[in-house]
Amino acid sequence: MDSNLEYRKQLKTRKRIVVKIGSSSLLHAETGRLNYRKIDHLARYLCDIKNAGRDVILVSSGATAVGRDVIHAGEEILKADGPITVKQACAAVGQARLMMIYQRFFEEYNQITAQVLMTKNNVTDALGRYHLKNTFTELLKLGIIPIVNENDSVNTYEYRFGDNDTLSAIVSSVMEAGLLVLLSDVDGLYTDNPRENRGAHLIEYVEKIDEELENMAKDSPGSSVGTGGMSTKLEAAKIATKSGCDMVIVDSTHIRVLEHIIDGDNVGTLFRADRDKNFDLMEYLIAQEA
Repeated sequence: MDSNLEYRKQLKTRKRIVVKIGSSSLLHAETGRLNYRKIDHLARYLCDIKNAGRDVILVSSGATAVGRDVIHAGEEILKADGPITVKQACAAVGQARLMMIYQRFFEEYNQITAQVLMTKNNVTDALGRYHLKNTFTELLKLGIIPIVNENDSVNTYEYRFGDNDTLSAIVSSVMEAGLLVLLSDVDGLYTDNPRENRGAHLIEYVEKIDEELENMAKDSPGSSVGTGGMSTKLEAAKIATKSGCDMVIVDSTHIRVLEHIIDGDNVGTLFRADRDKNFDLMEYLIAQEA
């Protein structure tokens, strides 16, 4: 058995799992509206994972896109150079709507959820990080699944994480998770942009992130509602693996893929945990701003 398949079998032993789902994975591509069937499947599989004795944290994008749909704003407001005040308004409306929808679906499986809205200050400030960890710990102790998003309704460009790939890795680091799963609109890391190069092939297993690998993670064109390309996923992998957490990037078309990951099946790209005892999350985030 090769090292990839052998190591994947260990994923079933991970007791704390963070799952991130992106906007493009929650919405119908044709209309930009919520895909309720996919949300139902997501709730079902996360509840089943939790019922098997694991801690589960969900990091969910989609609030701004949902708010945009509710107030009938144009798609152009979600572009990087769009007015931040309109995005904040969409996020304020959409976050409440998205959380209400999540609660309804999770209640079908007798599962309580809680909303946790984060800002970068919650992590770069030592006291804020302490209180944040205590909140997560107490929620998990009570058997609750936290649903996390960036507090986009009040954040400005200077104080944003920037994308939920990074946010999910930060949550994994703070909460000492064993596994981070990025449910995405791509099925992993490729040697080149597969939309432009048909010869690009999927990298199934990454034992260590090096410079050659970073050069492969070029941002590729994606949906109009997402914020994270492959380079942000690689940054997430750095944070997660240095913190001692395995990370898998996988296609979210079929949410049942979560079951396959935990069963140790060879799906997506697995970044093996590579704990760095000198890694300091706060220092890393501050250095990224410099």
